[in-house]
Amino acid sequence: MPSPASSTATASDKAERYADTRRRIDALLDGPTDWVSAMATVACELHHSFDHYDWTGFYRAVSDDELLVGPYQGPHGCLHIDIDRGVCGAAARTRETQLWPDVSKAPDHIACQSSTQSEIVVPVLTPDDALLAVLDVDSDTLGAFDPTDREHLEALCRDLGARFGDTELR
Repeated sequence: MPSPASSTATASDKAERYADTRRRIDALLDGPTDWVSAMATVACELHHSFDHYDWTGFYRAVSDDELLVGPYQGPHGCLHIDIDRGVCGAAARTRETQLWPDVSKAPDHIACQSSTQSEIVVPVLTPDDALLAVLDVDSDTLGAFDPTDREHLEALCRDLGARFGDTELR
């Protein structure tokens, strides 16, 4: 695996790194696999491809009002998040990506790690708009995420939702 990209990489370099990472993810998920294995693979590949990713993982939608931690890389995450709280809850409620260059400005931010400075959370939705999970990426670097991250992570999550849309999580 090539050395990880940093948060200061140019948009072009970052897009190229995402394309390489996506090719590896697609190759690893080629063939039969299940949702948990896919989440673990995605979290691992993303986390080790970008050095500004300090926590990378999924929170699974286990009910209409609750997210539970799924596969992740990094220090311990919060085990449980109410859907009406925090950046992850906002992504789950609104079904929209939440990109916070400075989490201290995010209303009701849940600090699972006190070192987190910026965060991006992308919902994983089935084709019929059911929430499977949210992909949460935290960084200890202020302003670590930008529209390039958003574009590539949204495309990945859209494809995961389409592939695993029939997964029974509850």
